[in-house]
Amino acid sequence: MQNPSKALIDLETKFWQSMVDHKTDEAVKLLCEPALMVSGHGAMKFDHAGYRKMADQGSMEIHSFELSDMKVLFPNDSTAVLSYRVKQGMAPRGQGTTTEQEMNDTSTWVQTDQGWRCVMHTETPISIH
Repeated sequence: MQNPSKALIDLETKFWQSMVDHKTDEAVKLLCEPALMVSGHGAMKFDHAGYRKMADQGSMEIHSFELSDMKVLFPNDSTAVLSYRVKQGMAPRGQGTTTEQEMNDTSTWVQTDQGWRCVMHTETPISIH
């Protein structure tokens, strides 16, 4: 049996890779409906169609990512919270010029009849002093 923490880290990594590979269907399979996200753009609630629109038509694309300092907490058997640092290569859609951002992210996953699904994601820019 796979280590529960590793299983959640693998799912989080799979979600990120689906964004890089533009495999929106794979990402949607990992999301609750609805789901929540908090970022520099504010707080939002979205369904699968809303995620598809963000992923397929948003102004920015993720070209690369590197996850580090992964921590997993299980407040109960059906909930997992991940926190980590991500270095992500972003570019305006259709353009090749990538800029690097470093963020502190969290994701909350819940166990459903279909397996683990992400219900909440947050991202906060890392301040460098």
